[in-house]
Amino acid sequence: MERSESLSMESKREYLAKMRWRYARAQGRCYKSRLIEELIALCGYSRKHAIKVLKRRGAPRVLKKSGPKGIYQEEVRLVLKRIWFASDQLCGKRLKAALPAWLPHYEKEYGALCEPLKEKLQAISAASIDRLLAPVRAKARPKGRGGTKPGRWLKNQIPLATEQWDERRPGFMEADTVAHCGDSLEGDFIWSLCFTDLATGWTELRAVWNRGSHGVREALSEIEAKLPFAILGFDCDNGSEFLNHHLWRYFARRREPVQFTRSRPYHKNDNAHVEQKNWTHVRCLLGYDRLQNVQLLEPINALYRDVWALYHNHFCPSMKLAEKRREGARQIKRYDAPKTPYQRLLESGVLDERKRVALQEQHGTLNPFALKRQIEAGLKEIQRALRAGKRSGDFVTLVPSLRSGTRSTASPERGSKPNLTTKVA
Repeated sequence: MERSESLSMESKREYLAKMRWRYARAQGRCYKSRLIEELIALCGYSRKHAIKVLKRRGAPRVLKKSGPKGIYQEEVRLVLKRIWFASDQLCGKRLKAALPAWLPHYEKEYGALCEPLKEKLQAISAASIDRLLAPVRAKARPKGRGGTKPGRWLKNQIPLATEQWDERRPGFMEADTVAHCGDSLEGDFIWSLCFTDLATGWTELRAVWNRGSHGVREALSEIEAKLPFAILGFDCDNGSEFLNHHLWRYFARRREPVQFTRSRPYHKNDNAHVEQKNWTHVRCLLGYDRLQNVQLLEPINALYRDVWALYHNHFCPSMKLAEKRREGARQIKRYDAPKTPYQRLLESGVLDERKRVALQEQHGTLNPFALKRQIEAGLKEIQRALRAGKRSGDFVTLVPSLRSGTRSTASPERGSKPNLTTKVA
């Protein structure tokens, strides 16, 4: 008799159904034994398994999932999903820390929650949040281009620094630039400046044209006037937008000079705090498109200044590395409890009474869901301007000629502030 390898699954099912029918109606031990031996010869089963197969009736039994019944139903998933999307898809640990601040605003947006549901949301663990949101998580993360060009003028005057600051005291900032160049670094386009405080994670952003030294200094001056704390230290990479006389004089020639340091060349992790914000605060908002329309500067800065910074600093918790050690081949990291930059700043105790009260009053007027709608509206405005620029050809391009090596004179001078009220041909 042919073995089971030559039978299709459909033929095997039909054969087993017929054998079960014969086995159930067989009279006598001897006849049943012959049926078992026939099944063993054809299918190659062991005798015990052949007996179990012949005694089985109907479809195979589906085993129930072991363990207690789940307590988080679809209503919990719905609330988490809405807050998760509104908070720009925080991880489970950060989302759990954000729930107490977000739930009161959620009830204003979607109606009051029943007490049992609120108790479940307050008691849910970070692992359960990740498990409930796993089916809707995005997997892909694109890559961008690095635009750091070395600055040589003050490289010997500005000292190197690695982990020399006290991160428990607000005021020590890391800075970096993000290029909105698309696939090419040639020509003129918009850059984002990212400034992050080490102790609190408080982050401010500005958009500049061509990251000229004068434009970077003006953006930093505007950010410093807006910060709720004083700048005590400033650390950057080796790019020429930071290592220049404009910025060096800005920090050195004041009553209390700011400690100005730079990272080691080709050691990106020396500026790990701000490098992380380049993704969460810049790429997650504007993506990787080429922004070479000068008319986009004002709406992007309005979005950064008036909405995006408030949204992240007041309502998006972050985790700080508390301990790192190596045990053999393993590197073990421990993080503190997730907190928002606003919470860390209040707990630091560096704010005077006037600034603390003003910051708390500002926080009381904010609604994260309303800020999220403003962000979406600002992005739509930027996209409309981007599409309008593509249709009309009102771009500012600075593409070198391959033959003559000359530049187009249509764009403003590098480092200068473009005129946003006139059309640039």
